[in-house]
Amino acid sequence: ITNAVKCVPPGNKPTPAEIATCNDFLRAELAGLSGDAVVLALGAIAHGAVLRAAGLRLAAYHFAHGAEHVLPSGRHLFDSYHCSRYNTNTRRLTAAMFREVFGRATTRALSQRETD
Repeated sequence: ITNAVKCVPPGNKPTPAEIATCNDFLRAELAGLSGDAVVLALGAIAHGAVLRAAGLRLAAYHFAHGAEHVLPSGRHLFDSYHCSRYNTNTRRLTAAMFREVFGRATTRALSQRETD
């Protein structure tokens, strides 16, 4: 469990500069994971930060709730809408939607462990 942005920015909306500043920390954290690790990005900001930290082009991996991307490292990147109050109150993200993507990511992680 980690954050793409390590501080709580004003209005809880990180700027591109804050995201870029924190990306080295995320890169170091991801480097400590096994090559076939599973990463669940909560929101488009997290999705983009993971791709930048991995040195990948954002255009090659489009964010979409429930999407699963196999990265060149062998890692699997799962996308979910961020579980912010805005997304849950508007029902853009429901508990069932989150459980579904979290369940698939968990299943993938467990299957990766069994093959190690």
